[in-house]
Amino acid sequence: MEEQTQMKTGTMGMIVLLSLVTGAPGVGGAYAWAQQPAKPHWQMPTIALVQGSASQPLPMEKTQLAETKTKPQSLASLAGDSAMTQGIQAGVTDVTWNAASHINNGIAGSALTQGGGIFNDMLARRQPTVTYVWGVAGPASANVLQTTTPTFVVNFANAPGVHPDEYAPMIVKLTPAQNTCRLVGATRGKQDAGSHEAADWELYSSFVEDPVAVNLQKSNPGEYQVSPQSALLPGEYAVVLRPVSRNQKFSGGDVARGQGAGLMFDSVWTFQISDSAQ
Repeated sequence: MEEQTQMKTGTMGMIVLLSLVTGAPGVGGAYAWAQQPAKPHWQMPTIALVQGSASQPLPMEKTQLAETKTKPQSLASLAGDSAMTQGIQAGVTDVTWNAASHINNGIAGSALTQGGGIFNDMLARRQPTVTYVWGVAGPASANVLQTTTPTFVVNFANAPGVHPDEYAPMIVKLTPAQNTCRLVGATRGKQDAGSHEAADWELYSSFVEDPVAVNLQKSNPGEYQVSPQSALLPGEYAVVLRPVSRNQKFSGGDVARGQGAGLMFDSVWTFQISDSAQ
């Protein structure tokens, strides 16, 4: 009897030991499962150029924001504004916007809020309307393509702070300006837009850009394949992420800091179609 008890105890010990080693169901399996590294809750958007059975990732670039009084009739009409294009090239407007985005934060923000909503509304109404321009520094993209019909795989399923069903990828043509930068798009807004934390800016409702007609295939929320419907002419382009609804409201502070919905809107993946592309 004592010998049988020892055999059972030994058998149970072997089962537990095997469970710990192999991750089999049971106490050891639960232990091994608990030790597995947790998957990240979010991931930055990625875009890659499909080349046969392989793919080449494109680096994500952040647009620079510049301000001008010129109304955005077209990107070509804005390209002649030398002060604005120099601001995009230098990236100095990032500093201005980052400082402005903290106006309504902390002690100063609390004091202003306690002053009363009516007073804040009066200040907002007095702010002049200006044109905000999104641009990329440098006269040309370093990503030179030899095909006029590129296909891109886009993934922003786990992008931080946004719902993937609210966005879709696009291809836009960029406008070279002053041999210093490339213009992505422009819109009108209050001069203090960068200091607003509330999502109250419909910046895409009248956004000026040069979209390319594309074929869009959606496999899952935030996962797409995008390609132009016809051959692209030589020039500068970018893949961008845009809200499905043109009336979506953004926080000027998020746009200024490039976070959440602002990260999606401010990010670009540039490429150039070479003169010899086929």
